[in-house]
Amino acid sequence: MRSPGFLLRSVLRRWKSYKYRFVPWVALNMARNRRTLRYVSEGCADKVIPDTDVYSALLKLFRALFIYNIRQQTDLLNVLPEATKSIYQPPVMENLKPFARAEDSETLLKSDEILYDNLGFCVVRRPSSLNAAGTGVFVSRGLVREGAVVSMYPGTVYQKYEPIFFQSIGNPFIFRCLDGILIDGNDKGISKSVYRSCSRRDQLGPLKLCDTSWLTASLYNPLAVGQYINNCSNECAANVCYQEFDVPQCFPVELRQYIPNINYSHNSEGLLRCVVLVAIRDIDCGEELFSNYFTLVR
Repeated sequence: MRSPGFLLRSVLRRWKSYKYRFVPWVALNMARNRRTLRYVSEGCADKVIPDTDVYSALLKLFRALFIYNIRQQTDLLNVLPEATKSIYQPPVMENLKPFARAEDSETLLKSDEILYDNLGFCVVRRPSSLNAAGTGVFVSRGLVREGAVVSMYPGTVYQKYEPIFFQSIGNPFIFRCLDGILIDGNDKGISKSVYRSCSRRDQLGPLKLCDTSWLTASLYNPLAVGQYINNCSNECAANVCYQEFDVPQCFPVELRQYIPNINYSHNSEGLLRCVVLVAIRDIDCGEELFSNYFTLVR
């Protein structure tokens, strides 16, 4: 039988991870720790880099993933317009091997290789360097340059008026955008079930409109680890920053299968909200990524 002391320590560990998402605690502690605040001027769009740079980085990586996996995309290519098919015609693909999805370890390794070849770095989930912080995200290879898109925050996207009460209980992975839109990045429990249900609902034949691999150990999109980036502290300053990004209508439909976000409601108006994390300085191999959970609008 576990002792009361063990149970108390377990509760405290969970609280230390969850408190940054607990609104009353945030309100009481904002003024006490200025290094952990994310300042946004009132009315500011909160853009660290232009949206065109975010778009270009995602397009480059997703297109490389699609091309490497081209032999698994036959059914999808058959329903695409001729102009889109022409982008993926031989001889470019003749010497490519199929993206082996049967083995999780091989899939993860290959997607990391593609990330490194195209953006110059790899990121990986592993135990954080902070005590009681659980899982963290580290640069495992290469160098992240200032202004680079280093990860994405996956999850179900909820509008301000949509219900999220039960999904939010004890959930440290809910991200609040500046306009009140919420993204639930929890890969377990009811949150996982909701995301999978929405992904099946919105699939059109061979056309997948989101990526579900972030719910597993094998990532097809190697950037979909942003929910595990820990909050900065006085000892560990932030080296990445959140940036909200609305997926434009012109985004190639065949590449939406790599976007790790989906709307909770099928008839949600407007563009799909995504959140990326952008490097605010150069980040060396081996460093852990730290962000700012708190947002203070002035």
